[in-house]
Amino acid sequence: MLRFVVREVLSGIVLTIFVTAVTYATVFSDGPGIARRVLGQSATQDQVRAKVTELGLDQPVALQYGKWLGGLLHGDLGASWFTGEPVTNMLANRVPVTLAIILPTLLLTMALSAVVGVAAALRGGRLDRFLQVTGAAGAAIPNFVVAIVLVSSFAVSLKLFPATGYVSPDADPVGWAHSLVLPILAGLIGSVAGTAQQFRGAVIDVLDKDFVRTLRSRGIPERAVIYRHVLRNAAGPGMATLSLQTVALMGGVIIIERVFALPGMGLLTNDSALQGDIPAVMGSVLFSIVIVLVVNITIDLLVGWLNPKARLS
Repeated sequence: MLRFVVREVLSGIVLTIFVTAVTYATVFSDGPGIARRVLGQSATQDQVRAKVTELGLDQPVALQYGKWLGGLLHGDLGASWFTGEPVTNMLANRVPVTLAIILPTLLLTMALSAVVGVAAALRGGRLDRFLQVTGAAGAAIPNFVVAIVLVSSFAVSLKLFPATGYVSPDADPVGWAHSLVLPILAGLIGSVAGTAQQFRGAVIDVLDKDFVRTLRSRGIPERAVIYRHVLRNAAGPGMATLSLQTVALMGGVIIIERVFALPGMGLLTNDSALQGDIPAVMGSVLFSIVIVLVVNITIDLLVGWLNPKARLS
């Protein structure tokens, strides 16, 4: 297990360096263009050249990335070019908001998808057909449409939850929970439908295996066959889909936070990209990479624990 963990962590570090290096080379390749966005279109050529030198954009991109990576190792991601606020402070203020949406959504997706997928595979009938329809609808309907429908139904019409805004858990824990219900639901609806379908298919495949028939022929209770053997062997494909849902959710959070006016990473990513605040963009990219890697490593470890053969693959 230790070798498995070390391998996963090392591959995550390599992937982080690769993705951030490619992103850095892409967004920092045009020094004069970046300087002009910071100064405004009315800036003179002399002002642009001075800003390029001030920001260090006249240096080779590889050297700039090396300095950024060195700062990362020391917990320094630079400062916003427009507000002067350290990027680490920007992340510290917004990461908790986004994590409060992503983590419950992923945990609920994993639990509900396993329950619904197993039930649909075992019982079939109307439940199975309903899962097929909702899975297709969940994949086709954009997050912002789901979010708008939830706001219209549960906030505007029924007035059960606030339509927009965020309440700090320190100020009002109950208000904080209420402000997150609809955003979590907006991300949960599509992710559960897709992941449950994968669990269903994986369970059906495992049920056709010879070892399942052998277990049943030995008189082992059906509940034990399903939960101790079938679900454990079917966990891999279902969890793999959950990894992909994490990537989709990271993109969906940008829309969800915009609809519900939540001051999280999605809003920061969108605004900094439109403004051209490159240090903030790099901080947002780093956050997204870390979340995806942590979730993927956690899922791989969970699958490896459920199915030891996965650790050898």
